[in-house]
Amino acid sequence: MLKLCGFHVSNYHNKVRLALLEKGIPFEEDAACRPSQKPEYLAKSPMGKVPYLLVNDEILRESHVICEYLEDAYPQPPLLPKDPLERARVRELIVFMELHMELVVRRLYGGLFFGRPFSDETKAEVEREIAKGVRAFQAVAKFAPFVAGSALTLADCAAFVHLPIVSMSTRLAFGRDYLDDVAPLKPYLRMLGERPAFARVNEDRKAAQAAAQAAAKK
Repeated sequence: MLKLCGFHVSNYHNKVRLALLEKGIPFEEDAACRPSQKPEYLAKSPMGKVPYLLVNDEILRESHVICEYLEDAYPQPPLLPKDPLERARVRELIVFMELHMELVVRRLYGGLFFGRPFSDETKAEVEREIAKGVRAFQAVAKFAPFVAGSALTLADCAAFVHLPIVSMSTRLAFGRDYLDDVAPLKPYLRMLGERPAFARVNEDRKAAQAAAQAAAKK
């Protein structure tokens, strides 16, 4: 039995959870894990991050590694195309979204959400880099109807959890949503949200956020 460890507010945890649910893989979940630099946590996740996946007596870390493992170990239903080039295209999209978009705006999260201000220089750097990332994403995204083409893939699992955060962060930081120019995006995200697995993950995320906000007010 697989066990996914993380928490429902984490977009990277939710990306893996979407893959598990869409593939219909039985799994247990520990949704009370939080990033930590404590020695006992680092023994399980050496970078101190979430998620990590227990596979019997073994542990896998890093969401993209976990998703690739799930595809190899549970190939049906597939979340990567058979054709090698098309598989690479899916991975390309994920890199654009994670490395050149989500991780770019992540530099602002401390100031936007946790009261740790960022410098004007950091803000300017993020604004330059997110414009490049959005441009690259827009150049390769297909929305036909899924982001990589006609079939649901791991790129959709990534898009659903990362792109709304990019939208919110740019709107809060710069006064405009840098994804507004990607016209098909909002209908696409609504379409994904109607799938049972995506709806379930989204509702659990909202509930976890509400609980965290309530706890913070106490």
